[in-house]
Amino acid sequence: MTTWPNDLAVVQVRIARPTDRLDDVIAFYRDCLGLPELYRFSGHAGYDGIMLGLPDSNYHLEFTTHEDGSPCPAPTQDNLLVLYFAGESAMYEVVQRLGEAGHEPVGAENPYWEENAGMTFEDPDGWRLVLMPRPVL
Repeated sequence: MTTWPNDLAVVQVRIARPTDRLDDVIAFYRDCLGLPELYRFSGHAGYDGIMLGLPDSNYHLEFTTHEDGSPCPAPTQDNLLVLYFAGESAMYEVVQRLGEAGHEPVGAENPYWEENAGMTFEDPDGWRLVLMPRPVL
């Protein structure tokens, strides 16, 4: 399937969450992972934030912080953002960038990911990102 079902006419998807470490989260997802910055805002009803493309403006991540704090404890170790690459070399380029920035892989709670050559990283807030060298469907 390459389009949304006719009875679900979605044109854009945003995954959003708060953080108290906005600069560190931006460095992780934009600078290390390589997601492009789409939009940034500040001072909107006390909120600052950024939107990063997945891979464009139709699918993106948003991270926000509030002037009064934005507590957002990480969920379980099996709540994941999984990115599938077009091959091992593409994935390992990102793994290298993450490593150079001091982000080391962590053990996956579900052994499925490691059994299929995936690597799991925690972002600065403890949310988990799994990098997979290829689609496994």
